[in-house]
Amino acid sequence: MTRFIKNVILFAIAVVLVPLSVANRHTVSLSLNPFDPQDPRLTIPDVPLFWVIFASLGVGIIVGGLGAWARQGRWRKEARVKRREADKWHKEADQLREMSAASQPATGVKGLPRPGDRSAA
Repeated sequence: MTRFIKNVILFAIAVVLVPLSVANRHTVSLSLNPFDPQDPRLTIPDVPLFWVIFASLGVGIIVGGLGAWARQGRWRKEARVKRREADKWHKEADQLREMSAASQPATGVKGLPRPGDRSAA
């Protein structure tokens, strides 16, 4: 089911991107110098416009993902601490179970004796 949903979403994205690419296939010059756009050292000539659009979308997705990842650092750190603490408590519980099993008498009786079987000192 998830594969079908993934394919439907990818198909919808393709329906949008293919016409966008065909409509913007003419070439443009990409100037990276805002003060002198005619500077040939910082100008990329003859780039299809849809490459510029897709590259800017890709850079935006990467920058947004890095920003979200950086903001979630506190929660990841807390999860690591809690995981270590849980592992420590699980290990201690396993050790106590082993100690309890080792101290049990071989008769198979588990737990404390009945209240009537006590002998007072």
